[in-house]
Amino acid sequence: MLFAAIAGGLSLLTFAPFGAWPLQFILLAFVFYQVGMDTSVRRASWIGWAFGLGWSVAGMHWLYIAITRFGGLPAPVAAAAIVLLGAYMGLFCSLAIGLAAWLRRRWALPVAAFLLLVLPVCWGLSEWMRGWLFTGFPWASSGYAHVDGPLAGFAPLVGVYGVGAIVALCAACLTMLTQRARWPAIGLFAVLLGAGFGLRQIDWTAPYGQPLNVRLVQGNVAQDEKFDPAHIRDALDLYHDLITATPADLIATPETAVVLYPYQLPPDYLPALGQFARASGSAILLGMPLAASPQDAMNNAANSIVGIAPAGQPYRFDKNHLVPFGEFVPTGFRWFVDMMSIPLGDFKRGGAVQAPFAVKDQFVLPNVCYEDAFGEEIALQLRATATPATLLLNASNLAWYGDSVAIPQHLQISRMRAIETGRPMLRATNTGATAVIDAHGAVTAALPFNQRGVLAARVQGMRGTTPYIACGNWLFLALAAISLGAAWWRGRATAKNGEKSR
Repeated sequence: MLFAAIAGGLSLLTFAPFGAWPLQFILLAFVFYQVGMDTSVRRASWIGWAFGLGWSVAGMHWLYIAITRFGGLPAPVAAAAIVLLGAYMGLFCSLAIGLAAWLRRRWALPVAAFLLLVLPVCWGLSEWMRGWLFTGFPWASSGYAHVDGPLAGFAPLVGVYGVGAIVALCAACLTMLTQRARWPAIGLFAVLLGAGFGLRQIDWTAPYGQPLNVRLVQGNVAQDEKFDPAHIRDALDLYHDLITATPADLIATPETAVVLYPYQLPPDYLPALGQFARASGSAILLGMPLAASPQDAMNNAANSIVGIAPAGQPYRFDKNHLVPFGEFVPTGFRWFVDMMSIPLGDFKRGGAVQAPFAVKDQFVLPNVCYEDAFGEEIALQLRATATPATLLLNASNLAWYGDSVAIPQHLQISRMRAIETGRPMLRATNTGATAVIDAHGAVTAALPFNQRGVLAARVQGMRGTTPYIACGNWLFLALAAISLGAAWWRGRATAKNGEKSR
């Protein structure tokens, strides 16, 4: 278990900013080898839990910064909270490895069927389950590490969880090197990498309309000043000046660039931005909380993106997938939230499907903060609207997590969404990563982290449907069911042959 936890912790190196994605094959192969030698279900479950614990604590250690520096919790309590979160996340890995070991015994599977048909599927299913159970927390799912590798070619078909299962299948092939049937495993490993590379050459979507000139604002407002009444006016003036400095087809700000509700703003603030939009022909997407009155703010506030169009059409996008403890209070955890001093802690959810914002002949679909970690929700919006978006926009504020790996990890998540959907992703953030990502997931322009600035770029919208947009996670789940069915059939055939030999 100790070595499994260490191996899980080393997985941090496979994600951004380190990018050692091939190491992930080795780490998973190490764990698969430990449970591949006819290990008991109980022992396999404990090994899986230890691996998941190390994986989660290392991959999400940056949460410690938010809950100590800005949440006000004592360091020991915050550290315990991170370990408890890792222990909970480890249960999903424990379930994956333990279930695979149980199926091996239940179906009397030979080693090859266990390693190649069952373990990878259980790994992928556990990550998929972690992405939706109790609102989900899919951060550091294994597939994200591969946005620069050949396996990203599978993302437009089966999404990040399907890529994670294929990563596990590659690891199983490495584990098979300890078996007699090593050469077929080597061949399968090469085929998977080659197929992924070939799929990366496919253009699933095509350019649509005219490119937009965009300006993405990075205010770099310190988090400890963001909600301080003594500094709010300075931030309002800052964003006004950065927005109106130069016209563009689209100007976007970070999440809650404006921290006040509309009724709290100076009366001329939003009208002045509207006047600039009309005079310059610029469309503006402004991050701010929305509520009509103090009473409305108590029960009906939303974390929103407000659209200010040159022609004056109103637009509003309300965040749908809220952050537990930061944007809503889970049942039974009010005591924990009350221990912290994080503001804006209880919002209402926006609709699961919301219309995009029209900018000239393009359609921009916002998502707020870690909403872009839920690819199936973005895919749903793209296939369920009458006018599918041609561009995606993530508005975030990661200043909560300081100068940590959370920023490059979030950029990596956004890159996966671009690959899955075949659409560019724009990122307007407070401290980083403010960037433009093309339809193949490549970062074409970016601002340095933790610096104030405006990123200007020319971006081409894309239209079309990838298999992942059309099916969401259902294609991955169907293939997982087929793989488990094949394993069951193989075990049954082995049992019948054994009976005949007797």
